[in-house]
Parts: sequence; structure tokens; C-alpha cells
Amino acid sequence: MLKVCHLYPDLLNLYGDRGNIIAFVQRCRWRGIPVEVLEVNIGEQVDFADVDFLFLGGGSDREQNLMAADLLKRKASLQQAIEEGLVVLAICGGYQMLGQYYLTHEGKQIPGLGILNLYTRAGQQRLIGNVIIEANINGQPVKMAGFENHSGQTFIGDLEPLGKVLSGFGNNGQDGYEGARYKNVFCSYLHGPLLPKNSKLTDLLISLALQRRGMDITLTPLNDDLENSAVEVIVKRYLK
Repeated sequence: MLKVCHLYPDLLNLYGDRGNIIAFVQRCRWRGIPVEVLEVNIGEQVDFADVDFLFLGGGSDREQNLMAADLLKRKASLQQAIEEGLVVLAICGGYQMLGQYYLTHEGKQIPGLGILNLYTRAGQQRLIGNVIIEANINGQPVKMAGFENHSGQTFIGDLEPLGKVLSGFGNNGQDGYEGARYKNVFCSYLHGPLLPKNSKLTDLLISLALQRRGMDITLTPLNDDLENSAVEVIVKRYLK
């Protein structure tokens, strides 16, 4: 059985991010893969070593401040699990929190978990709109679509990006990259939510989670016509 952990579902569910959990679980169940979902809120216990897939969503500044102190208490166990292959999807604020720090307009550094070698600084304008990226999934170029709305500009240094921006802003509106990858950690600013439309990414996360659990990673093919059509509509609209 795969164990899925949704961290702070009551606080970090901006733009329907809970849909990422729904898509992951449903694509498992369609294949007969048993899944258990743990919803972990502030102060509640979780053993990351026993989790296969962890989701950390986005929230408003107020909500992120509420969970930041709690998340810092979990840093050591989370970092160890990540090094041991925990599959993580972190969106927007969750993405930023995994980095070194957030630099405010006033020049104040708000520390992050420091698990990933990236940082975020406050931008002068919000980066809003539909996004199309090209990602490498299992050695194949795949177009993915989502929606971004963030003022933070994230710089990932030597980390591998999730994808190359074809339309939209991405991490910072400057370097042409969106998101970041480290081991089995996938970070992105793409809401929408991300996984329901982008089935190839969802299946990659499922395969990695199965591998972590020591289960067969061969996935039964599903009919993804609807998901592919949703992305194609955005691609045709924004890529001339």
C-alpha cells in the first residue's frame, strides 16, 4: 500500500491544490493500487520515513506564517526522508519553504527549511497567468500546463528545473525556467491544480512512490484523452 501525506491541508490549499492529492490517489485506484491518505495538520505527528508521497501546497502569507514554525520542527526528519527517496510535490509557498530563505522588499531574510539550494526574493510585480512548460519525463519532452500567481521570484542556482518556460513567467520571469527537481522532489509554481491536467507527471510520481515502497512500478495504461485535451487547449491558445 502506498502512503500519501497531505501536509497542512487546512491551511495550504490555494487555487484548489487539494486536487493534486485527488488526482494522484484516483490514478492509483483506477489501477488497483491501494492508497492510504494521511492529512497532517499543525502539531500532529507523522513519520516521513513511512511515507511514500508527500504533498505541500500553497497558501496566503498569513497561512504560510502559521505553518512555518511547525514545519521547521520537522526539518531533520523531512530532510532525511528526502535523501532516502521520499517523493515530494511542493507547490508555490511549499516550494519556497524548502529553500534557503525569502528576501522581503525591506531586505529582511525569512529563513526557509534550507533543504534545497534555492532562494526567493520579493518581486516588484505579481507574476500571474497561464503557463506552458516543456519538461523531461522519462527522457521524453512533455508539454505541461498550469496557472501561476506569485510575487516571489525564485532562483534555483545549479538545481535542475522542472521545465523550460514556453509561455508565462515561471520561477522569476527572467531565466526561462519553471520549478525545480532534486532527487524525488518536484517543485513548481503551477497551480490549476497541476496533476489533474498533467497525467504524465502524475504517473511519474506514482512510479517513484511505488519504487520507494518496493512495489512493481509497471503502470497499467489509462485513457488520458481528456487530460491531454485540456493541455492542448492551453497550448493552442498561448503558443502561436
